[in-house]
Amino acid sequence: MRILLVEDDKVLADALSRALVQSAHAVDHVSTGEEADHALTLAIYDLAILDIGLPGLSGLDVLRRLRARRSTIPVLMLTAFDSLEDQVKGLDLGADDYLAKPFDLPVLEARVRALLRRGSNSTPYLEHGLLRFDTVGRRVFHDKKSLDLSPRELAVLELLLMREGRVVSKEQMVNHLYGWGDEVGANAIEVYVYRLRKKLEPLGCEIRTVRGMGYLMERADAED
Repeated sequence: MRILLVEDDKVLADALSRALVQSAHAVDHVSTGEEADHALTLAIYDLAILDIGLPGLSGLDVLRRLRARRSTIPVLMLTAFDSLEDQVKGLDLGADDYLAKPFDLPVLEARVRALLRRGSNSTPYLEHGLLRFDTVGRRVFHDKKSLDLSPRELAVLELLLMREGRVVSKEQMVNHLYGWGDEVGANAIEVYVYRLRKKLEPLGCEIRTVRGMGYLMERADAED
């Protein structure tokens, strides 16, 4: 999924970005409230990780403006101050969760997974016939046998399963799989879908190409 990380501490931001990218998320990083507010008006994100103590426009101001635009994307607030007042203020403004610094990366990653599931009305498992995607462990099984998929293949499959029965365009895949600084080849999506197909088709799982529109994984209950 595509995540906006708003953090002015470069060391922390680099560590968080690397961890999230390793979990096959696309991450855009900005370091000021003004940049965050601008990014949130231009792009569609699945989650925002927003530090409260930002230079200039504060994280709370960014959150206030985001919710004033009636955006419902999940927001995880970060702060160096574990005060009840900060927690109440952020939650009252529409934050979905709150994490005080310092924190362990596994804790943040678990919060991120929970918020992404909540935002997509999903469960820890995505299923398609005998195919079962463990979104927490980032593993895929078919009839209880583990499949060997690359992080990008996992990300493509997750997006198709989350939107099962609906066409997913190449543009949507690029927007969800890549951040601003990533170089995206002209045929990158086709390559990942091709590789994924080679692994899934022998198992009876088909990814359809809808010409001129994108890709579709039929609903499992519609395959009979």
